[in-house]
Amino acid sequence: MKKNYLKMYRVLMIWFASVFLFAYSSTVFAAQNNGLAGSGKVIHNPASKTIEIADANRSLRILIDYSNGCKITQLDIKGKNTLSSSGVYTGFRTKGGNFSSISGINVTAKETTDGVTLSNIIYGDNSITVNETWTFTLIDNKINWKIDRIYSSLAKLEEVAFPQWNFTDLSVWKGGIMDNGGMVWCKYLANANDTYGVHTGGITFWNPDSGDALRITAKQDAGKYIAAKYSHSEKDEFTCTQFVTDTELEPRYNLNRFVHGKADVFLPFDVQKGKTTINLDIQYIDYATEYSRGILPTIDAEAVRELLNTTGRYGVVDNTIVGANGWITNWKCLHEPFFSQIGMALNDENYTRNMSSSLDSERDYAMTEDGRVLSRWHNEDEDQMAGTFNYKTGYYEARWGYTVDSQTGYIINTAEQFDLCGDIDWLRSHKESCEKALNWLIKRDSNDNGIFEMVNSSIAEEKASDWLDIVWASFENGFVNAQMYEALNLWGNCELILGDKQKSEYYFAVAARLKESFNKHINDGGFWSPEKKQYVYWRDKDGSVHGDNFVTPVNFAVIAFGLCDDKERIKIILDEAERRTAAENLFHWPLCFDSYKREEVQYGNWPFPKYENGDIFPTWGYMGIRAYADYNKEIALKYIRNILAQYKKDGLSSQRYNRTTQLGLGSDILAGICTSVTALYRDIYGIRPKWNRMGLEPNMLKSLNGTEFKYTLRGTDYQLRLSVDDYSMSTDKFSVKSKNNFGVNKTGANLIFYPENKEEMTLVINSQSDTPVNMEITNWKAKTYSWKISSTDNYGFKMTGLRPDGNYRISIDGKAGNVKASQDGSIVFKHNSGKPSTFIVKEL
Repeated sequence: MKKNYLKMYRVLMIWFASVFLFAYSSTVFAAQNNGLAGSGKVIHNPASKTIEIADANRSLRILIDYSNGCKITQLDIKGKNTLSSSGVYTGFRTKGGNFSSISGINVTAKETTDGVTLSNIIYGDNSITVNETWTFTLIDNKINWKIDRIYSSLAKLEEVAFPQWNFTDLSVWKGGIMDNGGMVWCKYLANANDTYGVHTGGITFWNPDSGDALRITAKQDAGKYIAAKYSHSEKDEFTCTQFVTDTELEPRYNLNRFVHGKADVFLPFDVQKGKTTINLDIQYIDYATEYSRGILPTIDAEAVRELLNTTGRYGVVDNTIVGANGWITNWKCLHEPFFSQIGMALNDENYTRNMSSSLDSERDYAMTEDGRVLSRWHNEDEDQMAGTFNYKTGYYEARWGYTVDSQTGYIINTAEQFDLCGDIDWLRSHKESCEKALNWLIKRDSNDNGIFEMVNSSIAEEKASDWLDIVWASFENGFVNAQMYEALNLWGNCELILGDKQKSEYYFAVAARLKESFNKHINDGGFWSPEKKQYVYWRDKDGSVHGDNFVTPVNFAVIAFGLCDDKERIKIILDEAERRTAAENLFHWPLCFDSYKREEVQYGNWPFPKYENGDIFPTWGYMGIRAYADYNKEIALKYIRNILAQYKKDGLSSQRYNRTTQLGLGSDILAGICTSVTALYRDIYGIRPKWNRMGLEPNMLKSLNGTEFKYTLRGTDYQLRLSVDDYSMSTDKFSVKSKNNFGVNKTGANLIFYPENKEEMTLVINSQSDTPVNMEITNWKAKTYSWKISSTDNYGFKMTGLRPDGNYRISIDGKAGNVKASQDGSIVFKHNSGKPSTFIVKEL
C-alpha cells in the first residue's frame, strides 16, 4: 500500500511539474511577444498542440491546431469565430485523390522570437507528396502566414488549396473586395458548388451590419502566378481557395470565370519539383472607417458605400476584363463609355490599375486592323455574329448588328482613364489605336454632311447599331453621334497633351462640324424635331426619320456632352422629361417615354412598355444627372436619392425595372446601374481629376453644405470640404480654398494652382521650406486676380496665361508696383511672408 502511495505521489509531482513548466513556458512566450510592435500575443500550448495568435485589441485572433495534422480551427473577429468546422488548411487534388494537411501528420513546432514555425507537414501519395512549412509572425496588427511547399516531383494537379478558407456560411460576409477592383457578392453563390474564379489572390471580406472586415493580402514569388476561387460548398460553407502556379491558370469551361454547380473552375495544371511559396497578411479592418464615404449631408452615405462596393464593382469579371455586365453571366459590352467614370467614383487604385490593363487588352485583342472595335467579350460563342468569336480572347461582334458605339466607348474610357492614372506613356501607347478607332467612324460619312453613319442602312435589315441592341436604329444614329462628339473632344485634348497640335485641331474641327449638322432641323438633315420638340434617334438612308418617341439616352446625351447649348431646347427637353417622369411617379427615367413603331424594334420589345421599348434602365442615369446638373440641380439630386433608396430596397440587382410595377427584371445584372451615383461625384461634388492635378468643379446645393470626404489620387490623400461657393482642398502639404472651380498639384517645392481647373492660366508658388502652403483665392475674374496666404515662408510666384507684353500692377499687403508680362504671358515676383499676406494682380 505504501509503495502505491509513493507511486501515486511521484506521478502527481511529475504532473504538477509539467503543468507548471507548460504554464511558465506559455506565459513567458506570451510576455515576450507582448513587447512586439502592436503588443499582440502568441501563446503556444505544447501539451494540447495549439497556438493562439491575436492582435493587440483582440479584434483578430486565430487558433492553430497541429495535434493530428495542421489547420486553423478558429478565426475570431471581435470575439466571434467565422470559420466552419473545416477550418483553414492546405491541400491538393490529383486524379488519384484528395490530400490535405488536416489529419494524420506528425507536425513539428518551433517558437521564434516573434511567432511560431510549424514544419514536417507532409502529405500525398506515391506519385507526389508535398512537404510544407508554415511560419506565423505577428507584425504590428497583422498576422503574416508564410507557406513554403516543396513538391516531390513533376505532377499534374486538378486543384490546390494554398490555402482554403472555410467560413461558416454565406451570411458571415456580405462579400469580398478583390485586389483587382472587383468583388465577390456572396448572395450570388446561391447554390452548392456555384464558383467564381479570378486571377488575383488578395481579398477584403466585409460585413456592413457589424462594421467588421477581414483583409487577406496574398503575394507570390516572382515568376509565379496567383489565383483564387470563391464557392458555395456542399456543406453550405463560403469558401475561398488560393492558388500559386508556374503558369497562369486557364478556365476549365470555355472562358467562364463563374460556373453554376461546379467547384472546379480552372483547368488542371502542371507543378514542378521544388519549392513554391505564398505570403499571406491577415488583418482585421474597421470597415466603416476604411471605406468611409465621409460626411455627406442629406445623402445616404452608407448606401453610397454599399452600392459602389457591390454593384459598382460587379462589372469587373477578372484581370483585364473590366465591364458592366459582370461575372455571373461572364459578359462585357465594349460599347459602354462609363467604366472609367465608375473608377473615378470607386476611388480604388486597384480598379484604376485594372482598368488601364483592360483598355490595353481592348487595344491589343478587340481591334481589327482597320480600326473597328469589336463590341463584346463573352465566355462562349452563343452571341456572336457568325465567324467573329475569338475562342482565345473572347472578343467578338454581336449577332444583333454592328454596335458602332464601341468605337466611342473605347475612346471615352481611354481619355477619362488617363485623367485617373496620369500616365502619359500609357496614353501614348493608345495614340495610334484611338486615332484608328476615331478614323474608322469619321470615314463613314458617305454624303459628306458631317454626321457619321452606321453599318446598317434601314429598319428593314432588322439590325442594331448601338447599345439598344434590339432597336433597329440605323444609318445616321443620334445616340452614337452624340457620343462621337464627346469622344472627339476628349481625344482632341489628349492629342494636345501628347504634343500633336495638328491632330488635336483636326478632331476639334470634326467635332464642331458634327455639332453644327446635328442641331439642324430634321428637314434640313439634322436631328432636332421642331414638331415633337426633341432630338430624334435616327434617320434611315432613305431619309425617313425614326425614334421620335422621346428616347431619353439620346436627348440626355445631347445635353450632357454639350452638343446642344441652346438654352430654350434644353429647357423644353428637361422640363418635359421631368413632367412625364413625375406624372408616372417613376423612381428613374425610362429608356423612352412613348412607344417605337412596331417595325422599328424586335418582338422582344413589344408591346409597349417592354424592355428597350419603355422599361427603366438606370444604366444611362449619369447622362440624366449631368444634363440636369447645370439646369436644375434639385432634380438631379432627386434621382440620385431615388437610386440610393432603391438600392436599400433590392440591392439594384437587376438589369432593368418594369415601367408599370417598378420591380427589378432580368438576370443580366448591370453594374452601369450605379452611374447615377458616379454622377453624384463627378457632376454634383465636382470630382474632376486631371492627368497632372486634382480638380474640383462642384455644382453644390445648400442641402449638401458641409460635405466632407477624402479622395485619393495617385497616392495622395486630398481632404475635400464642399459647400455652395465654398470649396476647400487640402493635403499634408497645402490647403487651397476658393469659391470657384480649381485644380491643384504639389510637386516638390512648387504648388501649382489651375483656375477653373483649366490649363490656360496657372499660378505657381515656390516655397523655400517644407511648411505647408495655406492659400485662399478671393477673386479670379478677367484682369483682376487676388489671393491670401496665411502660412509664412519665402515665396516665389509665377503667373502664366496673362496677356503677352501686358502691363500689370502687383499689390502685396497694400504696397504696389508695376510689372510687364513677358512675351509668353508670364510674370515672376517674390515675397518673404512673415505674416499672412494679401496679393492682387491687376491688368492695367
